[in-house]
Amino acid sequence: MSNQIRANSILPAHREDIELHTADGVTLVGELARPLDRDPVATLVCLHPLPTHGGMMDSHIYRKAAWRLPALAGIAVLRFNTRGTSSTRGTSGGTFGKSVDERFDVAAAIEFAEFADLPNIWLVGWSFGTDLTLMYGLEPSVAGAVLLSPPLRFSQPEHLAAWAEDGKPLTALIPEFDDYLRPAEAVERFAAIPQAEVVPMPGGKHLWVGDAEKVIDEIVRRVAPEVATPLPSTWDGPMETGDASAYANRTVAAFDKI
Repeated sequence: MSNQIRANSILPAHREDIELHTADGVTLVGELARPLDRDPVATLVCLHPLPTHGGMMDSHIYRKAAWRLPALAGIAVLRFNTRGTSSTRGTSGGTFGKSVDERFDVAAAIEFAEFADLPNIWLVGWSFGTDLTLMYGLEPSVAGAVLLSPPLRFSQPEHLAAWAEDGKPLTALIPEFDDYLRPAEAVERFAAIPQAEVVPMPGGKHLWVGDAEKVIDEIVRRVAPEVATPLPSTWDGPMETGDASAYANRTVAAFDKI
């Protein structure tokens, strides 16, 4: 019997709590979700929105990706809280570094994925996480990156120039009604990176409320093009239900300003 996949549906996966250890001595908490019955075809390392405004590893797109993609697409999902950030998983050490000290956090996450022999590593940044991706994501083991609602707030022209020179694939999903960077301006700003793909998302807003499935499908198309999309909306096997109340005070509305 097929069951509808809903916002809080948790599909089968091998899930383990992890800790990341940064070069400057900070311990970060996170989770790695991998397919149960096969090796992953790709790996997402998720960099969350601004923690001072509610961003965390459980921000709704990342939570849904971790709960669905190992089973539906064979993709491993690594989520973690950057320094000073809290979620139901716990609180990472350190304090918010205004995009400066977070370079150690990004490096630790990529290093963990490397040592875990996770394949085809892609960074997925959302809002503040897109700046971290552009600033610190050009590591040899990173295959490419997907940016969700990039504000281009902390990243600078030299970071865009570095991506242009490196040539790694970069996709920017731009909401039609974003609060910070809309499609027309995004095309101009990302023209500095010839290989950048700018994808306008009709009707979308910065927080992607109601659009998580569209965003996840777009991510899968880039990181695992062999997987058919749109992903299924039903599941024939066992399925658990997440506790929605656990996020009651950490909703997407909490980070409506970057």
